[in-house]
Formats: sequence, C-alpha cells, structure tokens
Amino acid sequence: MKEHAELIAALVSGMLLLSAWIGENYWSPPVYITLYLSAFIIGGFAKAKEGLEETLEDRSLNVELLMILAAVGSASIGYWTEGAILIFIFSLSGAMETYTMNKSHKEISSLMNLQPEQALLVSGGHQQWVPVERLTVGDVIRVKPGERVPADGVITEGTSSLDESTITGESIPASKGMDHEVFAGTMNIDGSLLVEVTKESKETLFQKIITMVQNAQSEKSPSQLFIERFESTYVKAVLGAVAVMMVLPHFLFGWTWMETLYRAMILLVVASPCALVASIMPATLSAITNGARQGILFKGGVHLEHLSSIKAFAFDKTGTLTKGQPVVTDFVTTDKEAADDLLSVAASIEQQSNHPLAKAVVTFADEQKVPFVNVEDVKNHSGNGVSGWYKGEEWTIGKADFIGRDDCSSFEGGLFSTLAAEGKTVIFVKRNGLVAALLALKDTVREDTKRAVQTLKDQGIYTIMLTGDNTATAEAIAREAGIDQYISECLPDQKLEEIKRLKQHFPHVAMVGDGINDAPALAEADVGVAMGEGTDVALETADVVLMKNDLPKIARAMELSKRMNRIIKQNVIFSITVIMLLIMSNFLQWLDLPLGVIGHEGSTILVILNGLRLLKN
Repeated sequence: MKEHAELIAALVSGMLLLSAWIGENYWSPPVYITLYLSAFIIGGFAKAKEGLEETLEDRSLNVELLMILAAVGSASIGYWTEGAILIFIFSLSGAMETYTMNKSHKEISSLMNLQPEQALLVSGGHQQWVPVERLTVGDVIRVKPGERVPADGVITEGTSSLDESTITGESIPASKGMDHEVFAGTMNIDGSLLVEVTKESKETLFQKIITMVQNAQSEKSPSQLFIERFESTYVKAVLGAVAVMMVLPHFLFGWTWMETLYRAMILLVVASPCALVASIMPATLSAITNGARQGILFKGGVHLEHLSSIKAFAFDKTGTLTKGQPVVTDFVTTDKEAADDLLSVAASIEQQSNHPLAKAVVTFADEQKVPFVNVEDVKNHSGNGVSGWYKGEEWTIGKADFIGRDDCSSFEGGLFSTLAAEGKTVIFVKRNGLVAALLALKDTVREDTKRAVQTLKDQGIYTIMLTGDNTATAEAIAREAGIDQYISECLPDQKLEEIKRLKQHFPHVAMVGDGINDAPALAEADVGVAMGEGTDVALETADVVLMKNDLPKIARAMELSKRMNRIIKQNVIFSITVIMLLIMSNFLQWLDLPLGVIGHEGSTILVILNGLRLLKN
C-alpha cells in the first residue's frame, strides 16, 4: 500500500542519513556523499513528485517544493547532513498523513459489505435470484430468516422480528407484519417475508447513509482551507526573498557575487519550515502515543487539536450511553411463592428462541439460579412471542397484543402502563389462559455514563442525546444519564441534520456513537468519537476511538488536547522567533552558515524535546 511504501522509504532514508553521518569520520567524501544522495533520492522522491504534481495541477507553490529546494540548497553549499535531516523528517510526516487519510475512507467498503448483492425475486409463482440493482419499484421479493433485506419496501405477507440496528441503532428487534416498512441492510430474524419494493437500490436509506458519509468527509474545515492558503503564500514569500537575495545585495551593498550567493543559500536554509514542522509533529505523535496508553485512539493530530474546542457533545443512546443489551429490570407475579417456578418454566421456553429478549430472560433466570425444566412443543410466533407446554399446561410468553391487551392492561393494577412510561419493554407470561407474570426489560445506562456526562457539563459543555428509540425510553435514559436535551425517533439522516443544526449554535460539535446509523453524524461532526466495541463502520468513520468503551476518557482526551495545543503554540512562537532572528542576522552579515545551521537545527531540536513532554501523563 502507498502509506507502507512511503514509511519504508522514510526509514531507509533515515538509516542512510545515520550511516553517512557516522561515515564522515571514517570514509572518503565520495562514499558518504553517495549515501547522502541516496538518502535524498529515496526519502525525497515521493514528496518531490507530489509537490510537482500539485504545483502543476493547482498552479500554486507548496511546502513540499520548498523543503526539497531547501535540502538541495543546503547540500549545494556543503551541508549534506542538514539537507538529509530535512528530507527525512518531511518524508516521515508525509507517510503518516497518507496512512491517516487512507484509513479514514475504509468505512465505505465496510458499509458495502452489509448491502446484499442479490435478491430473491418472486414473479408469476416462480422465484429467481437477481442482482439488487435490477430491482424496480413494484417488484415483490422474498426475504428468508437470517437474510438481510436487499431493498426498501413494504411487507405484503408474513410477520417477523427485524434487527434494524444498522438503521436505527436500537438493539431490540422491531416486530413487523403486513404493511410495515422495511429497510435495506436490516436483518430478518425469524420469519419469512414477502416485500414489495418501494425504492430503487440507489435511493434506499442504506445507500443514502453511504452517500452522506462520503459527502461529510469530503467537506474541508475552515482551518484546513486556511492552512492550504498559508502554504502557498509562505512558499512564494520565501522563494521570492531568496531570489531577491541572490541579486539585489550585490548592487545595493556592493557584496561580491560569492557573498551574495552565500547569503541567499543561508536564507534558504534558515527560512525553511523545518522547525515549524517539528513544532507540531513530535508534539502530536507524543500526545497520540499518550492517548493510546490510556485506551484513547486518535486518528490524526487535527482531531486531537480540535477536541479542546468542543462546546457541545451529541451522544447516541444504544451502546454508547447504555450497554446496548436488554436486561430484565422487573419480574412481577400474581403468586410470589411460585415466582421461581414461573420463571423456571418461562426461561426454559425462551431458551429455545434466538430473540434478544428471550436471551435476556434466560440470562436473568441464570442470575436468579432457578433450574431449567424440560418443556414440549415450543413454537416461535414471529414478531409476537413464543409458546410451549409443560406438564399438560400451555404457556405463552410475549407482548401485550399477543397475550391479550385487556388482560395485560389490568394486570397488577395497570403496572403495564407504568413500566412502559419508564421506557421499558414489557412482556407477559400466560399460563392456561391466565396472565401469571410480567417481565420488564430495558437497555440500562452504563455505570460510568453519569460521571462522564457530569464531567463535561462541569466544563460548560452542552450535552444532547440522539436516538432512534421512542420518546418515553429516550426521556427516561436522558433523565438518568443527566443529559441536557434529547431527540427521539431519529433516523440516520435526522441525526446528521441535528449535528448540522448544533453547528449553527456552537462553534465546535462532537458526536459520540457506535453504530452504522451513527456514521453520517460522526463524519459530519467536527470530531467523531466511536466506542471501541462498536461497528467497524463507526470505528473507521470516527476521528477518536475509546478502545474500552470508557466514556469518562472523553474528558481525559480533552485535557490531553489542551496540553498539546499549549505546547504547539509555544513551539510555533519560538520557532518563528528564531527564524526571524536568523534571517535578520543573515541580512546584517552577522551570521555565517555554520551558525545559521546550528541556530536552525538547534531550534528544531528544542521544539522536538518540548513536544516529547507530552509522553508523560
């Protein structure tokens, strides 16, 4: 890959540089100069080519060309080591920039892997597999259990539970039947469906997610645009000054041509941005390394730099503020003495279902240490629940509409409504036609969520939760987590719009999420933060990854960002001051080349050492 080739070239250049520097004391000039030339060519070829191509394409000069000219100029007056160091530092930083850029675009291929390539078309009583792009509006397709839905459409036959986490981010599958809408990329869990296609493949919601990620990543930030403009201006100014220095002093001050050329070469060396580059890169790498030690992965220095400026944080709910898995929070029975027996039979029946709610009930029974029993004739009722027989009695477990809404609503004095208002999913256990128990399940808030949110609020940062869940659940989670505001029933495009709306009120906005549905918002935010256990797409789209799903580390990352920005400002001010002093001294003929190199390279070493302080916690 390109970044690997550039990194290898930079390392080889550095080894040749070191060998030549050591060899100056032992070898003849042709030998070590050959090594220096090799370091120049191997380390500088990629950047020289890139700089020349960009210059021809954009018709503007860039720092790449200036660095190459500065290195060649340094070598032309006998200072091979300084020129080779310049090449090595710049080629190494270029390799890292290429790696970061390529890494940020891999989420598109991850998204595409979730989009089915074929669909089972039903026509005239026959079924045949066809490419998804050949589907048209009105076609009828069959989606079997365990398959992903290939196109947006409406169910015309069958019922099932669908895992829509790729779209809504919610861990609890949605029960759907006749006339319900389904989305491409979602997973059909347990029922066979006939679906009438309502959108062509390029217009599906899933495809729009891909497009939104691409568009959001292609937009350049104001700081990036400023740097690009500054780069061209800086190069023109330096080259213009060198050109003037090569001619004008001879006529104005009577310098000899040799003195004039000598001073011009010194100017090209001392005015090169080596110290400015070193002001940022070592500090950034040190901060990134420090973050990695703490389980915080930054995908580039620009994201680390922006993090300290964030004024509003938007959070996804499921898997971010919450654990992402439903757990039983309430178990209520009409006969408390027989509670363990009821839970034992219910869990034994649920044990034969793959539904996430069933798994939560089984886990709860394990925690309560109740025994499992042998049940018979267990049947899954797609999208509704499950039934079975135990000792001649029929047991049914499922949602209120399946069990009987009137009986469920009156159970234990209307407890159903109370629990539902708290944002919990409620299922019932019916035994021989009578409602015998109730189980409430909820995606619970992480233990460290409250602490993380409160830390951000203490710093004056506004917090908002964006979730695809219903209003009751969203309100309950937001209240428990201490979030300032929540917006419920958000689809991916709505999350993206909410981020854009936040950016109109706050100068810098961050988004924290873990699902595919969060990818557009993560890409649009000034800084996208992904949970380490999230989807590949979220991890690759985000700018920062919390490797251990530790939300409080967001505050640590922000403090690291502030430290890095302080040190970078110190380095930049110092390096610019030194460059200006060296330029003035050169013009006044107080500076000779060795002192110029010492001042230039000495300032570079000092800013590097200052940046390395970030390695300490």
